[in-house]
Amino acid sequence: MPPLHNRLADLSNEEIKRYSRHVIMPEVGIEGQRRLKASNILLIGTGGLGSPLALYLAAAGIGRIGLVDYDVVDFTNLQRQVIHGVSTVGLSKLDSAEKRMLDLNPDIQIVKYNEPLTSDNAIRIFSENWDIVIDGTDNFPTRYLVNDACVKLGIPNVYGSIFRFEGQLSVFHAEEGPCYRCMFPEPPPPGLVPSCAEGGVLGILPGTIGTMQATEAIKLLLGIGEPMIGRMMLYDALEMSFTTIKVRKDPNCPVCGIPKEDIELIDYEQFCGMPAHDHSAFSAVDERDDLHIQTVTVQDVQKALQNGDDVVIVDVRDPHEWDISAIEGTLHIPKPEIQQAKNGILAGRKLWEETVLKDIPKDKTIYALCRSGVRSADSIAFLSEIGYDLNKMYNIKGGILAWADEIDPDMPKY
Repeated sequence: MPPLHNRLADLSNEEIKRYSRHVIMPEVGIEGQRRLKASNILLIGTGGLGSPLALYLAAAGIGRIGLVDYDVVDFTNLQRQVIHGVSTVGLSKLDSAEKRMLDLNPDIQIVKYNEPLTSDNAIRIFSENWDIVIDGTDNFPTRYLVNDACVKLGIPNVYGSIFRFEGQLSVFHAEEGPCYRCMFPEPPPPGLVPSCAEGGVLGILPGTIGTMQATEAIKLLLGIGEPMIGRMMLYDALEMSFTTIKVRKDPNCPVCGIPKEDIELIDYEQFCGMPAHDHSAFSAVDERDDLHIQTVTVQDVQKALQNGDDVVIVDVRDPHEWDISAIEGTLHIPKPEIQQAKNGILAGRKLWEETVLKDIPKDKTIYALCRSGVRSADSIAFLSEIGYDLNKMYNIKGGILAWADEIDPDMPKY
């Protein structure tokens, strides 16, 4: 942790009053609150995890808080991204978060980076005098990028992740313990772990994990307690259980096991086989250059249905999603069942006609559909592995969301 004693700032009478519940604690006191005021924290993301993080860091009196985000507030964010509100839907998340943070504590300084975090700008942004970086992102490419940049610059990385009912928390600081790559040297195969947008997340979950991340950051700044360096906490909201496991430093780690000057920031989207940023509504599909998956628009699908074309539309979403919205006449087979059938056929345990795939003819044109186009692209890849003609399969761009936007505005979106 960089020394703060040479840049501690005095507290005004008003600030002492504001932070009175801090300063009366001997573990914090006036000196500790001055440390918080002199501290600089960079927060990556102002979404689910970033919302409680930004609020509690501002309330705690962190003097300078950097925010990295480039998204706008969407109505679907409000179920979990509590720093935003109905009044800021459509606005920049940075501006929305800044407004709320300054309303909570006008004495702090906020630095905004309205740009995607990439290998090209990470070192520039991380080098601007930050004591701690907090990872509030939701994708693997950015997590690996944050880790590698932090290791290269010697900055502690307070890590958190969430999915459905489960969360993870740790502090990766290669100066004193392992880094993210020590535990996860390689990302999971593309499509194995769906995003929160595809798989869902309990709205309260990011509040729990994000608040814990803020706690770890403040502990690091104050030098109190036992930080989560070398440990990872696993949280299960359904069981209300907390499990802590040890994380050991890997001497052969490809990042923290080599000299800092040799660390290079790579193409993390290529490394993980998935996009980190929403380059377009269909980026996750269009970037599958290995298979050259063909796409069709929802207008093409509508025309095919109206003309009675001999096509099969396969909706690979989960059953509870069909209850929300569906296109009439589509074949419903969830992606996990397609994947399971594919694995059984390739392993020689099952024949094609013994699986759910018997309902998907090999001699017809197939249009694959999901929520936004990611799971349907994966399903086409699975089918191509077991003999389906890639030239006869098309991914519906934008999925059911595009259908609701462009064809049926009365259809509910989720």
